[in-house]
Amino acid sequence: MTERIPVLFIGHGSPMNAIEINNYTKTLNALGKNLPKPKAILMVSAHWMTEGTYITEMQKPKTIHDFYGFPQKLFDVQYPAPGSPEIAKLVQETVLDPKVHGDKEMWGLDHGTWSVLRHMYPDADVPVMQLSIYMAQPPEYHVKLGQQLSKLRDQGVLILGSGNLVHNLRQIKWEPNECAYVRSLFSFALYSGRSG
Repeated sequence: MTERIPVLFIGHGSPMNAIEINNYTKTLNALGKNLPKPKAILMVSAHWMTEGTYITEMQKPKTIHDFYGFPQKLFDVQYPAPGSPEIAKLVQETVLDPKVHGDKEMWGLDHGTWSVLRHMYPDADVPVMQLSIYMAQPPEYHVKLGQQLSKLRDQGVLILGSGNLVHNLRQIKWEPNECAYVRSLFSFALYSGRSG
C-alpha cells in the first residue's frame, strides 16, 4: 500500500523567490526532502483561471512566464518536469462531477507552480499537472471537487495549492528582512499572536 501523501497550500510570494536563496526557499527545499516522494504532483495555481475545470495532460508541459517587469534571469528559468497523461486521466476518472476537461496545449506550468517546485524538487523529476480554477463557481463547487481529489493522496499524488491571499506587488517592501505588510485588524491579531 502506498503511503498517504499530505495536501499542502504554499503562498508562493514574489516571483523573485524562484531565483533567490532565502529562508523561504530553504524551507521549501527542506520540505521537499522530508516529504515522502510523490508519484506525481497535482498543482492548483492561482494563476490559471478558466471557464470550466481543466487539467494539463501533455507529456512535456511548457514553462510559462506569466509576469512582467522582472529581471531577465527570471524569464530564463525553465522547469522541465514531465507531465503525465496517465495521472491526468486518473484525475478525470476520479472526479465524477464536475467534469474535468483535458488540456493538451493551452497551458503548462505557470510561475505559481514552478517558482515553488524548483526549490522543493530541483531535479524536476516528478511528473506535474496543473488543475485550473473555475472562478465563476461558488465555494461549494470547489469543496466538492476537493473532496473527490483527496482520494488521489492514497495513490501517491501530492496535491499542492499555490497562491497568496493578495497579489499587490506595489505594496511590497523589497528590502531583505522586511516585515510582512499587514492590512486588517484581524490579520494583525493573527500576525502578532494576539486575539480580541
